[in-house]
Amino acid sequence: MQLLADYFPLLLFFIAFKWQGIYVATAVAMAAAVVQIAWFHWKRGRAEVVHWLSLAIITVFGGATLLLHDDTFIKWKPTVLYGLFGLILAVGKLAFGRNLLAHLMKGITLSESVWTRLTWSWVGFFVFMAVANWYVAFHYAPAACVTSEELPECIQSIWVNFKVWGGIGLFFVFALGQGLVLSRHLGEEAS
Repeated sequence: MQLLADYFPLLLFFIAFKWQGIYVATAVAMAAAVVQIAWFHWKRGRAEVVHWLSLAIITVFGGATLLLHDDTFIKWKPTVLYGLFGLILAVGKLAFGRNLLAHLMKGITLSESVWTRLTWSWVGFFVFMAVANWYVAFHYAPAACVTSEELPECIQSIWVNFKVWGGIGLFFVFALGQGLVLSRHLGEEAS
């Protein structure tokens, strides 16, 4: 249920895009992000920082997309969000000497060196995802699109598919890999 709640706005964005296009999908994602926050407040009494951050970014970039009728802004939203997540983890470690993942995963006891490796792995993953979204959104044009008379719509559709299914898939593969690595270190003495 948690997984569905986390991906609720993204899945509705995808459905709305296939049904009505990018502008309706953007408005639906913005509304779904508000519903998501309300849901978490109702179920848990609070929403996570990640959900508030996502709401703020979808409001800014989605609002600019709708106001200016330009899909460039919504295409930047994942790149900015992933970049911000990576930056928060990196600044937490470099400027404050804190592994913020250890704070988020309070129930897991690991050594400081494992937390540090985990933090940098996630920073690298978020940087990769930010660059991948930027590339697919603004530079990737497969042969099928180049020969299409509707080039912008074709590229937009590929970006939406990547954003939803590529993003979810890559996240799960990376998280599974991190889980396997972590499982080797669980139960070790934390320093």
